[in-house]
Amino acid sequence: MSTRPVCVLVGAPGSGKTTVGAALADALGVDFRDTDADIERLAGKPIPEIFVDEGEDHFRTLERAAVAAALASHAGVLALGGGAVLAEENRAALIGHTVVHLSVELPDAIRRVGLGAGRPLLALNPRATLKHLLDQRRPLYAEVATATVVTDGRDPQELATEIAALLKP
Repeated sequence: MSTRPVCVLVGAPGSGKTTVGAALADALGVDFRDTDADIERLAGKPIPEIFVDEGEDHFRTLERAAVAAALASHAGVLALGGGAVLAEENRAALIGHTVVHLSVELPDAIRRVGLGAGRPLLALNPRATLKHLLDQRRPLYAEVATATVVTDGRDPQELATEIAALLKP
């Protein structure tokens, strides 16, 4: 018997998926899971090292497997990596799930992630790269989302409360 996440969070780097996700899980009394942490545990190394050692294609393969496993087995709040929506396979797997897009604009995203530390895709020209990622991925987040919550200038606890209210039947 498989279980389903009560909520899946998607969004760009700096949107608050991990911070808000942990607060939401606490508010709901469920476990929090982040597929990026799953990938690091499986690979035995941090994501930036995976990018350097094996490349982005290898990372995306690990990510597709991590997303499929988490969607099939996690009954709490699940956060997906910012680029997980790039894979059509992942977008298809999200159909029928409650997916909340944490929307963030460039200034807040930059303030939250800094300028690339520990984020391999932001290593060169982080501001321009992050803007490109936001522009490229925003339609994909919208495609999979059942709700969108704007995170700019907002406290993670406030966001968790708002999302918890959205999840009530």
